Amino acid sequence: MTESPTATRTVTATSPRRRRGLWAFLASEVVSVTGTRMSMVVVPWFVLITTGSAALTGLVAFAETLPYVVVLGLGGPLVDRWGARRVAVGSDLAAAVLVGAVPLLHLTGRLPLGVLVALVALAGAVRGLGSATYVLMPGLAEQARMPIERATGLHDGMNRVAGMVGLPLAGVLMTVWSAPAVLLIDAGSFLVAGLLIAVFVDRSVQPRADETAEHEEKVGYVAELREGVAFLRRDRLLVAIALMVLVTNLLDQAYSVVLVPVWVRDELGSPLGLGLIGGVFGIGAVTGSALFAWLGPRLPRRRSFAWGFLVAGAPRFAVLALAVTLPPVLAVSLLAGLGVGAINPALSSTEYERVPRHLQARVLGALGALAWAGIPLGGLVGGLAVDTLGLTASAVVLGAVYLVATLSPFVMPVWREMARPPAAGTEPEGAEVLEPVRA
Repeated sequence: MTESPTATRTVTATSPRRRRGLWAFLASEVVSVTGTRMSMVVVPWFVLITTGSAALTGLVAFAETLPYVVVLGLGGPLVDRWGARRVAVGSDLAAAVLVGAVPLLHLTGRLPLGVLVALVALAGAVRGLGSATYVLMPGLAEQARMPIERATGLHDGMNRVAGMVGLPLAGVLMTVWSAPAVLLIDAGSFLVAGLLIAVFVDRSVQPRADETAEHEEKVGYVAELREGVAFLRRDRLLVAIALMVLVTNLLDQAYSVVLVPVWVRDELGSPLGLGLIGGVFGIGAVTGSALFAWLGPRLPRRRSFAWGFLVAGAPRFAVLALAVTLPPVLAVSLLAGLGVGAINPALSSTEYERVPRHLQARVLGALGALAWAGIPLGGLVGGLAVDTLGLTASAVVLGAVYLVATLSPFVMPVWREMARPPAAGTEPEGAEVLEPVRA
């Protein structure tokens, strides 16, 4: 990759200075994601308990995630023009204001369901634009002289740490304190995350402006969007990734915002169970991410990804259909967390390698929007399924669909392109270890 003069100066500095930006970025992710994971538990539980309706719980989740997906898909050219670092900081500050408004309005008695829906929708929109931080990762890894798989493994692992801390903490706080208090902490986390990026992450790690400036003089916003979509459509592997993750994201959303809260309400009767399930999953995910960050560069990428997804997906639905006590759910959650640790680092490394730096905001934005398109529907599908079929039948049906989706990397030849590019003078990854795909 081509480096700016500023980036070159940073790389030749001492090792702690080279990695300061990466560690600050990872710390900002931990702070922000911890607060977000807490609100992901609080809001569905708050709606479920106050309304008693799984369908309304799914509707609120839909209202938050739909704007996120729309802005994620349409915001790539804006990120290129304004700069990923500036967008990340601005979106964090805006999210702090919007999330903080929820508990403040609640304290004054001015938070009807419609206002809550509007606030979470606006927060989802600014967070969708703020997700542009992913285009900073290649530059941060390059600056730190770290393999991209190790950097993305650390990134995923730190996100898993945030989930491990945020979910059980939310359950404890809701048990001994209140849901609005959790949302105040979430608002504060966005402020801290924005400040960390503003102070410690250098502008040089974002895609270089001179790589896109000439292009931007010749074409407009719509043309830039089309360029990103066109690049995505030409890459069969990226399309396969987007379609598979679209389905699994839909089902994961149904699981997390509807099926688990309903199971906890019916079998346990306490929000503490939500935190325990999420926390144990987080422990497994942190462990899995740490293992992949260490071993990932030496493991066959496709196999790691495929087996990780298979373990992390359908078993969680099966245990909800069968279990009436907490320990089996916790055991399966731990195993699923271990599997999920290999998923995001493998996906991110593949995407960064296949998309040129100056196109990453718009191409990966389009890919992310397609992959995330199932999330808004997930809450609706989960809520309607539970209200119509009941929890057990819904878990069986949705888990079966998840299983079918996660078998595709084992049987579809396009997934063999996931192998990392060979270094000069070496055999391509998988030349000896990838098994032939039978029709």
